[in-house]
Amino acid sequence: MSADIVAIHWQAPWLARYATLGQQAAQQVLAGATVAQAFNGLIAQGVAPDPGVRFVAQQDLPVGMAYESFILERAQVPTRDNLHDFLNALMWLYWPQAKRRMNRLHGAVVHEQGVGARRGPLRDALTVLDENGALLLAPQALRAALQARQWQQAFVHLRPLWQQAQVLVVGHALLEKLVQPRKAITAHILVLPPEQEEVLHTDGEPVADAALAAALQPAHLCSKPFFPLPVLGVPGWCAENVNFCFYDDSSVFRPPRATS
Repeated sequence: MSADIVAIHWQAPWLARYATLGQQAAQQVLAGATVAQAFNGLIAQGVAPDPGVRFVAQQDLPVGMAYESFILERAQVPTRDNLHDFLNALMWLYWPQAKRRMNRLHGAVVHEQGVGARRGPLRDALTVLDENGALLLAPQALRAALQARQWQQAFVHLRPLWQQAQVLVVGHALLEKLVQPRKAITAHILVLPPEQEEVLHTDGEPVADAALAAALQPAHLCSKPFFPLPVLGVPGWCAENVNFCFYDDSSVFRPPRATS
């Protein structure tokens, strides 16, 4: 666990908005605290905003009880002492409204249908967002090129537009993968309804959190509103992408799917 925490490069562009609280929690873990203790401590000290949940040891989750149901009923998040759960707790501090909304939607389905072998389309979409999702704030021309997988257009011809763009990582598994960056790492970018997209462009992290939470409507999520983004192609996220042959790798920057 300590080696994983030490390996986090807090100055990486995908971690910049999370570094303040992340580094403080990391210091506490390296000093001997459990992950749950570290994040609860930040909340208790008033250093971190209250996300509406507390973190508890994984063994507090009763055998046979669904993880999402436990969080919904007790406002407690079972947390292991590993990098994955450390980053999940960090996301709870920065995206509390969105995380609570995801939990309520998960919990409602579990309550109605139980925990089956398959999650179903709504829970699948929520899991994709929670684990590997990100938001893109960008001019429409850039967004359209990315959605169409027109990689040369998006990353080369429209490269100046990236100065007006942001990629906000939401998925904690995506952040975990980025601790050891690889060219093939790909995020699922959530396409927001136009009204939430407009709100999201307002400055301020609480606004982004509220806009994302409001956008998490079952019908929209079940429509599979994601498109892929190989994140190391983002200008400034990888030194190698200043050489435009970086984008010629079709195993990563895959062409649009053929339509019949």
